[in-house]
Amino acid sequence: MSASEFRINEEIRGVSEVRVIGPNGENLGVITVQEAIRIAREAEKELVEVSPNANPPVCRILNFGKFLYEKAKKDKEARKAQKTIEVKEIRLRPKTTDHHRSFKVRAARGWIEDGMKVKVRIKFRGREITYPQIARLELMQVAEELADVAMVEVMPDMEGRTMLMVLAPGGKKVAPTKPAGEKPPKPSPSKVVAPEVNVLDDDDEDNKVEAK
Repeated sequence: MSASEFRINEEIRGVSEVRVIGPNGENLGVITVQEAIRIAREAEKELVEVSPNANPPVCRILNFGKFLYEKAKKDKEARKAQKTIEVKEIRLRPKTTDHHRSFKVRAARGWIEDGMKVKVRIKFRGREITYPQIARLELMQVAEELADVAMVEVMPDMEGRTMLMVLAPGGKKVAPTKPAGEKPPKPSPSKVVAPEVNVLDDDDEDNKVEAK
């Protein structure tokens, strides 16, 4: 915030009277500019014009340096709140190997530490969709591995032939949950499927991490 955006003390010209807010927020009413400056100096502060388009203009008696600092801080926080959060995505398969999951989780960790959200998606092929509990546990395992930097913003849920979970920066501890009444079959080593990262093409390379 630039000091030149405000008129202070003798810089307040072209008007004879102003409405003044005192150093403690009290309304001092409409007084001459000269009287307002005198009151400000007696309080060892400045007379600052904050609403020049009002009739009469509104001025405040305050510490101008502190006023600029606090206003700049508020403006920065407002811009930060309005900033669009980028969303990345990692894509796995049911029964993903530890090696491939670790590769994708490391990428997700880096994005989350940079302030981004991460979608974690698992795509089902054929009859795999009849065992959603396997994918759910897989997603919660990812959440647990990233619990020190991320929290689950959207719990695992079906989306077409995929199951999706969304992680956001936060570091809220997340423990994997087992759906009531569901007992997933033990995966056979001979049936382990490498992770797929492109939901549009099943033949893409497994080790590619695609961000949306």
